[in-house]
Amino acid sequence: MAEILKERSELDPDFQWDLSSLYENDGDWESALKTLDESIGKAASYQGKLTDARTIREFMDADTQLDRLLSDLFCYANLRRSEDTRGETAQSMYARIYGKYVSAVSQTAFAVPEILSLPEEKLEEIAREDCLTPYRFQMDKLIRRKAHTLSAAEEQLLARFGEVFAAPGEIADNLQDADLLFDPALDSEGQEHEVTGSNYILLQTSTDRTLRKNAFESLYKGYRTHINTFAASYSGCVKGAAAEAAARHYESSRAMSMDGENIPGAVYDNLIATVRQYLPAMYRYERLRKRLMGLDELHYYDLYAPLAESSSRRYSYEEAQEIVLNAVSPLGEEYGDVVRSAFRDRWIDVYPNRGKSGGAFSSGTYDSNPYILLNYTGTLDSVSTIAHEMGHSLHTWHSNRAQEPQNADYTLFVAEVASTVNENLMIEQLLQNETDPAERMALLAQYLENFKGTVYRQTMFAEFEMQAHRMAEQGEALNPAALNALYLGLIKDYFGDELVIDEEVKYEWARIPHFYRPFYVYKYATGYSTATALSEGIRTEGAPAVKRYLEFLSMGGSRYPLEELKHAGVDLTTPAPVAAALEKFQRLLDDAEETAAKLGK
Repeated sequence: MAEILKERSELDPDFQWDLSSLYENDGDWESALKTLDESIGKAASYQGKLTDARTIREFMDADTQLDRLLSDLFCYANLRRSEDTRGETAQSMYARIYGKYVSAVSQTAFAVPEILSLPEEKLEEIAREDCLTPYRFQMDKLIRRKAHTLSAAEEQLLARFGEVFAAPGEIADNLQDADLLFDPALDSEGQEHEVTGSNYILLQTSTDRTLRKNAFESLYKGYRTHINTFAASYSGCVKGAAAEAAARHYESSRAMSMDGENIPGAVYDNLIATVRQYLPAMYRYERLRKRLMGLDELHYYDLYAPLAESSSRRYSYEEAQEIVLNAVSPLGEEYGDVVRSAFRDRWIDVYPNRGKSGGAFSSGTYDSNPYILLNYTGTLDSVSTIAHEMGHSLHTWHSNRAQEPQNADYTLFVAEVASTVNENLMIEQLLQNETDPAERMALLAQYLENFKGTVYRQTMFAEFEMQAHRMAEQGEALNPAALNALYLGLIKDYFGDELVIDEEVKYEWARIPHFYRPFYVYKYATGYSTATALSEGIRTEGAPAVKRYLEFLSMGGSRYPLEELKHAGVDLTTPAPVAAALEKFQRLLDDAEETAAKLGK
């Protein structure tokens, strides 16, 4: 954990991942790559033949094997590249397999429209054939899409517009990342700080309020200067989604986006309605923030500033392992044994090195063990990251172990549940053992901020998206004035009278990249609410809740996500899980207010 990063070759290999569950070395990867064209050709050879159950089964077997090979090749190249992004060998491997992936997708794209071109009665009959039993769920998902799948010629035409539909997001990305420049921000001592899109949040977490204010004004001055371009690009994205939804016979772009995972609109509506019922808790939290920070006025540039003094406590990697193992101990002996295997058998790439990819992620394939990339620094946040990524990896491990490959991949709707369960179990364990008021406040502040950022804020984003798309579908213009007014109204609703509304706030919508992936952000809020309900059940109910949870992890993608969550004990078709999560938020507020009193604040 030295301040100056070392080269990868200088680090202890015991703290680097062992990729041999994928390929022993780059040479073995190259050998496997040479077999890929044959696998692509085999799957592609079924074009024009998918008219009966036996042939469809043969194609699905070939396509599944192709997908496994592609996944192994792609995963290994990506992991090798992430070790040192400067390495030409790994870059070449990644570029070559990405090209092969595009080719494979192109050559097998015939399958879905070809199967769905069959008469509905014939398709239902084929789906019931015994030979397709292993693919029964895949066939069910296909049949659900039939009403919204166009003719082969129309599908091909829509596919050709793929880059056109993606253009608004590309324009916004290029404007933000390449062309948009910001004035430097002065701190309280008159020193200049560069302001960029990537360091803005870091500047907003500074304890120097002058710097926070000036960075805030600098950033949104830049967005205001280009707000007409941002409005045009976002309007293009919304109109593109609306056009595709109409072409596919959906009632709205939201219905189209949610249909892929079979999520009814009521889940979205319940989320917004329930969070709005609990907005007084957010206002109460803002009052606490204002008091803890000793402010006469709370501004938007105060919302990311630390609520408590940063803990100076540091944890060795060995201590971090013990914390994570203790946190997940309620999940049972087998779960803990797999976590120990991850630590012992080098599933994890632990420390930063020069050229290494930043952040953290969990990866792996059906044929390998999971892998975790870390950049461990010894902070509490680093320990929490281990717990988070281990949740992803253990979800993958359970899914792959229990399901056939075609049913192993879980959907994005449930992807953040297991990771957040682990995080919550860890912070609950630390709170249970922490008696020092200052350290306790640091933990509570992190917990409360997770709720604010993932439930309240993402729900506000989801409401903005819903209303913006509805406006477009009703023929209203999505110009800067309309989008600014919509966003400003939501800020006022969600943060209340405690927040002084600075004019710059109304431009924030323009810097949210997820808006160019319509109706995605709500999944953060439902996922966090679900994880809170599950972790509370694990802590209070014990064995029955653990059993249901582990069974949920083992379902992979074998059922629709709402069915899987119901099995775990969470029914998102009702407001109850979100309400329960926000009741937990209120209990944390109680604790934080009591702790603040002990600190004399």
